[in-house]
Amino acid sequence: MENKTFKRTTVTSALPYANGGVHIGHLAGVYVPADIYVRYLRLKKREVLFIGGSDEHGVPITVRARKEGITPQDVVDRYHKMIKDSFEEFGISFDIYSRTTSETHHKFAAEWFKKLYDEGKLTEETTAQLYDEEAKQFLADRYVTGECPHCHNEGAYGDQCEKCGRDLSPTELINPKSTISGSTPVLKETKNWYLPLNEYQDWLKKWILEEHKEWRPNVYGQCKSWLDMDLQPRAMTRDLDWGIPVPVEGADGKVLYVWFDAPIGYVSNTVELCAKEPEKWGNWEKWWQDEDTRLVHFIGKDNIVFHCIIFPVMMKAHGKYIMPDNVPANEFLNLENDKISTSRNWAVWLHEYLVDMPGKQDVLRYVLTANAPETKDNNFTWKDFQDRNNNELVAVYGNFVNRALQLTKKYWNGVVPACGELTDTDKQALAEFKDVKEKVEELLEKFKFRDAQFEAMNLARIGNKYITDCEPWKVAKEVKSEELKVKSEGRTKAADRVATILNLCLQLTANLAIAFEPFLPFSSKKLREMLAIDSFEWEQLGSTDLLKAGHQLGEPALLFEKIEDEVIQKQLDKLEATKKANEAANYKAAPIKDTVSFEDFEKLDIRVGLVKDCQKVKKSKKLLQFTIDDGSGTDRTICSGIAAFYENPEELIGKRILFVANFAPRQMMGIESQGMILSAVDADESLSVVTTTKDVKPGSQVG
Repeated sequence: MENKTFKRTTVTSALPYANGGVHIGHLAGVYVPADIYVRYLRLKKREVLFIGGSDEHGVPITVRARKEGITPQDVVDRYHKMIKDSFEEFGISFDIYSRTTSETHHKFAAEWFKKLYDEGKLTEETTAQLYDEEAKQFLADRYVTGECPHCHNEGAYGDQCEKCGRDLSPTELINPKSTISGSTPVLKETKNWYLPLNEYQDWLKKWILEEHKEWRPNVYGQCKSWLDMDLQPRAMTRDLDWGIPVPVEGADGKVLYVWFDAPIGYVSNTVELCAKEPEKWGNWEKWWQDEDTRLVHFIGKDNIVFHCIIFPVMMKAHGKYIMPDNVPANEFLNLENDKISTSRNWAVWLHEYLVDMPGKQDVLRYVLTANAPETKDNNFTWKDFQDRNNNELVAVYGNFVNRALQLTKKYWNGVVPACGELTDTDKQALAEFKDVKEKVEELLEKFKFRDAQFEAMNLARIGNKYITDCEPWKVAKEVKSEELKVKSEGRTKAADRVATILNLCLQLTANLAIAFEPFLPFSSKKLREMLAIDSFEWEQLGSTDLLKAGHQLGEPALLFEKIEDEVIQKQLDKLEATKKANEAANYKAAPIKDTVSFEDFEKLDIRVGLVKDCQKVKKSKKLLQFTIDDGSGTDRTICSGIAAFYENPEELIGKRILFVANFAPRQMMGIESQGMILSAVDADESLSVVTTTKDVKPGSQVG
């Protein structure tokens, strides 16, 4: 409820799938905003629990295990550790990060299902599903591929076509094939248990559409579109051998549907934490079943239906659980103007970033928050990453902090000077940042993290303007060195002015350490060390008395460093290599042309020619002029429209290439072209001249 006051907050972040690493799309959509919010609540001294964990069941894990010849447990063990370590190094401050293969989770999820089953909250249905007769098993959606009925992509999966993005069911595919055996599956009846979403539709409409109009428009709108349709029962079990066995009689060979199992992981992880540290966290029920607890889910937009429709129905059917008070789902983040895709490896992976950009966790946190896809899809580019680091973190925030600390070291031996009489310039600067706490808090409470970070950066902008306007280095020229003292008694007017400017700059610097604590925790810690302060209280934000006169500061250091072009180019080169690898993997040869008779082929006189010279034709963007030794004793000239694919045509000199010798001569840009160079079209539609593998004599015929 929008205006209700809660005693505590349970914050969940979508469980990353243990089938690969975490990429920047996950971070921007879920984990960075969740961590900002939790850090803020802790700074406010509010009681909060931050839950994370790996989602370790489901078909894609079994697909990868089968492909690699290992067990599903091997797969999830590998990626659970990778993800957990990456989050820790990146500063995502979970109170617990567990997994859905834990004994606690298996027991808890099975008991949840059994309770719903025993109370008649589930329905039993028999339906026809695709079955692989060779492998002797029912096929989950991802074990079926075929032709998409909408865009006719021949590599569509049974649950979705990645080319056109349509949701599918396996039985919709044209010419379906089993990815296990390659055989054509057949329809066979099987029994599963369903959650009757239709029975909860009226309750969902009231709870969401009437009681939570404050939710983000993208979340509210997606929920409304679902609820405007007739909800249908949804299967909560699957015919698989990897997952939590269905705990009822007659369910052999069936496991809990991953989207029944996974969200329960939030609760089971809480159970696990409270069992380990009961004195700190109390009983788990207070975090999930107490009406004084606020529940907030951080997710991406592809998970809205599960967290706003299915999981709430599961909790309502159970009967004891609180409902989410807010679900601040983000839209998607694209990468270099293309959709992030794990299957195409088109992503910036967190574990790779941490190796490639050591010590720059906060740079990525800053950029992802500045570009947060809060209301619409947004885009990440390495050029923007570099610009925001160099022009904002370095040139604005870092520059102000460095000026304030270095000038204090130079003029006051690194000791905080006492503040003197304030001028109108001082008062104006103070007036500009006095309400920063109120602004940042209001935005964070409304999950507007992008705007809140902008307000925090405004402090540095105010500081830079203030120090530039005041020019303490000029005022200091009027002061003798012995007059620059800590105490205000007996200071000359000029010395008093320098001291006041430095004091206010240092107070602003300390405020920056507080304001950026939820956003850039590593930088705030480094700044506190330079200020020689262990910690600040959030309630001190906006104060002009954070650093007392006489306090000895630490040694100044650069808070951020400039990122050079070559560092960015390495990342762009990595993406370009990925793009080429994808093009090669997805390349499909053009259809074979209509057959021709051998007699027609014999009419073509294809020969080997030695390139003696090759250069671009003047005033033409397309043509290259070849001078060829064709074995006749007289050089042959051929023009070919492949200049765009050879920036340095001289590299072709000395190559033995194939050409058609008996084409009628043609005039091209005033040059008589005597034949045609043979070229091959590559997967990326580039052209490459056809050459021989041996030094065949010029004029040799191809037969």
